[in-house]
Amino acid sequence: MALQLYFHPFSSYCQKVLIALYDLGIEFERNVIEGPDSPAGRRLAELWPMQRFPVLVDGDRTVIESSCIIEYLDLYHASGSRMIPQDPKAALETRFMDRFFDNYVATPQMQIVFNELRPVESRDPHGVRQSRAMLDTSYAWLDRKLAGRAWAAGERFTLADCGAAPFLFYADWTHPIPARCAHVRAYRQRLLRYPSFARAVEEARPYRAWFPLGAPDRD
Repeated sequence: MALQLYFHPFSSYCQKVLIALYDLGIEFERNVIEGPDSPAGRRLAELWPMQRFPVLVDGDRTVIESSCIIEYLDLYHASGSRMIPQDPKAALETRFMDRFFDNYVATPQMQIVFNELRPVESRDPHGVRQSRAMLDTSYAWLDRKLAGRAWAAGERFTLADCGAAPFLFYADWTHPIPARCAHVRAYRQRLLRYPSFARAVEEARPYRAWFPLGAPDRD
């Protein structure tokens, strides 16, 4: 039975897994969630009561959370290249950078977007300012970290880059990466040219009108 992925192409966390699947050359069945009442949405609710996606199904196994899904693919379905280095020290750096992009880029970026989706009377300007400040701090820290690096954890594309690609993609739409962070801006451009992410970007292009802050006319 083929792997089954429950996902939406415009979701950054789903794109993170799609990049790994495309990069590793793993075949899978696409189950696009077009709302909670769609067939894939109803099945998602049965598989995972939190109804968060992506979710991977492999026979009788259900795997949740994008980083865990990618580790699972590495362990059970990858041949040749891996998304997590076998060297323990390199693996630790990869996992650390993965958590950095998740907690300090994706989280504040999504907080700004979710705030925009609230009714005007329920919005939190103070929380948005905090999230923007965190993104500024994250961009500055990352700019120093990337000096001399081709990819997030070193010289090869890894799990960390799978997350960095969509998270920085949407973060720059939400709170632009400043010109002074030249390493981050250049890294984002490298990610956009990376074939597996470029494919995910194109597949998500029809949904750009959904971006609540207004998708910029670029990328």
